[in-house]
Amino acid sequence: MKTLFVSDLDGTLLNDGVKTSAYTNAVINGLVDKGMLFSYATARSFQTAHKVTAGLNAKIPLIIYNGTMVVDNADGSFLLQNFFGADIRALLKDLLVHHIYPIVYSLINKEEKFSYIPGKCTQGMQRFIKTRQYDMRRNCVASERELFNGDIFYITCIGEEDILAPFFDKYKKWYHCVFQADLYTGDQWLEIMPLNASKSNAAKQLKELYGCDRLVAFGDGKNDIDLFEAADEAYAVANAVPELKTVATGIIESNIHDGVARWLCAHYRPDEQDYTTVL
Repeated sequence: MKTLFVSDLDGTLLNDGVKTSAYTNAVINGLVDKGMLFSYATARSFQTAHKVTAGLNAKIPLIIYNGTMVVDNADGSFLLQNFFGADIRALLKDLLVHHIYPIVYSLINKEEKFSYIPGKCTQGMQRFIKTRQYDMRRNCVASERELFNGDIFYITCIGEEDILAPFFDKYKKWYHCVFQADLYTGDQWLEIMPLNASKSNAAKQLKELYGCDRLVAFGDGKNDIDLFEAADEAYAVANAVPELKTVATGIIESNIHDGVARWLCAHYRPDEQDYTTVL
């Protein structure tokens, strides 16, 4: 029986130092070398995901932007893309009319960019952008009109919960929306993606692509719920939110205790062989 293993990154595979530990890298790399099919699914971009997983070999496509994109692990080239239709212009106009100025991710002249108006940034947006100050995708714009440029695939709003909540309620039936506090800063985020863009759909496509019979998932946040619901088995780390634990097959050790790697080490048995000796 062929199994695809897919893990979330932040709060799951990454430790509190926001990286994969030497232990996790050693376990997963060893098992991948022995035939395990492993990938990760994250809200991060390819650029930032690669930085925090340095030393980890995942030899199949990677799921980024919460399933909006699937990329080649070697060079970050897009293998699967989900873009908004023309209707996204109405949503953007609605946000702007209500003085919500989002970060807009798009392909502009075939280059990946995230656009924002510096003078309109909330404190939460400023904190986020500061962490991306050397990112080649940064695109400061001077006008609202420029936020509409390119092929848009992801929208992020960072602000007060009571201001963003009505827009989550308004659009969650029409788009894939994630509404939760950031794991590291506590800032409230509203992320909006095309309706068909999700970790679960991307994982299903990978499962089919590699001819797998089963999908086993790992996660910690609300944005992992759809992935858990699509999986044959799903394990929440001990530090996961209660909402995810309720739909999990079981609870494993926390991210700071290498819960995913320890579970894989104990349970992965291709051809009935015991690969715990990888350690």
